[in-house]
Amino acid sequence: MTLPDTPSSDVHPVGAAHALQLHDARPFFDKVLAHGVQHGIIDAQRLAAIHTDAPKGIVQIARYFGSEFLRPELEKARDRMVNLISLYLLDTTGGDLTKAAVSLRDNSLLSRSKGGSDMLKRLIAMPESSNFGMAGYDDAQTPLLAVWSLRSHAEYQAELARRSHIGQAIAAAQWLAEQYDLDVDELEAAGADAEAVIRTGLLMQALAPQALAMGEWPHTVAFEKLVTTLRKKKQPVPAALRLPTGLPAALRDALQAQCQAVLADMPKLLDGAVPLRTLLRPTGVFRARYFLLDDPLAEVDSYHRSLDALQEGDEPPLPASKLWLKTTQGNEDEHSLLTLFACLAVGAPKKTLLTEKTATSLVRKIRKSGWQPELAAQFIRDNAPGVYQNDYLALWAGFVQDAAKTLTSDMDYQMHDALALLRRECSVVG
Repeated sequence: MTLPDTPSSDVHPVGAAHALQLHDARPFFDKVLAHGVQHGIIDAQRLAAIHTDAPKGIVQIARYFGSEFLRPELEKARDRMVNLISLYLLDTTGGDLTKAAVSLRDNSLLSRSKGGSDMLKRLIAMPESSNFGMAGYDDAQTPLLAVWSLRSHAEYQAELARRSHIGQAIAAAQWLAEQYDLDVDELEAAGADAEAVIRTGLLMQALAPQALAMGEWPHTVAFEKLVTTLRKKKQPVPAALRLPTGLPAALRDALQAQCQAVLADMPKLLDGAVPLRTLLRPTGVFRARYFLLDDPLAEVDSYHRSLDALQEGDEPPLPASKLWLKTTQGNEDEHSLLTLFACLAVGAPKKTLLTEKTATSLVRKIRKSGWQPELAAQFIRDNAPGVYQNDYLALWAGFVQDAAKTLTSDMDYQMHDALALLRRECSVVG
């Protein structure tokens, strides 16, 4: 690492009234070092110490990310070190060259580099997605740190803001869930999005405030009954939503950010002319915006009641189990079935259509806890129409054989290959 040239001036006069501002594209560390030497903040003794520490830091970084014996690795490590120091000085001084030079004078070069590294580690440790199904998944920090150690301060700030917003949404969703005695483990198992949890909590606060007092988060059948009752009563659409009592001030913004979306959905929800069953179907866009618990017993009971309501003799005996019919909802094309089988194999909620977020959650679950393809195969044997069972088993076995390596690979850090496979073979919407 060599001392950068110090430009005599950043501004050159052109005529009496105009000036040409030159863009200085040097890393912030280079600017600070030049500024410190030029203004006597960093003396010869301190400069010598920096020259001594720099090679040590470069070797340490090269060893951490690869090898200190290869010249390309050492050159990249030098770039990483300069960028880490720049990130730290920019973030702690607000870009003030004099303050940054004093920081460089009063502290070791390696401590400034470590400061930048610690910033990025804290960033990487923050939640990357508001989907609870991704909670607890420990991404490989070294590959991520390798990427972020070469990113700009502006990129760091943008990602910090994005992840901070996600963290607030998760905290708000967890607080709401606790008010309804809803365990966070249930949110994780269902792969719920924090925003969907917040919207549901706000909706229930408006439609059934008594549910909060009773600690009852709605499951699908109960919610459908609630809305049906409100439609019969001609429940008016509220002009505004009330935030729950006792909501911590730090979480207000996260809830208020979802209020407008809930208010926009309520007219359709309370409109008796809109078929409720269609609105709440599991694969529908509306349903995806809210989080309702799956209660298999309640749903099967509801299904039985609907069958009993049919006139005798109108329907022949069903060729498949009621659980199969309820789960597939008539979606029995290959893509929908493979989606369902994949969910069964990882113990995720049974769906025949995934969003990009839930597909990502599915892959993370597989890589974190593994999957059990036999669970899906047993479900087919127990519930699928007898005439199609062998075909469905063959379809699933072929998928497992072709997809297992990609879905379980720990080399596909960004999950690009795994998600591409799910988009191609299963039903995934953006």
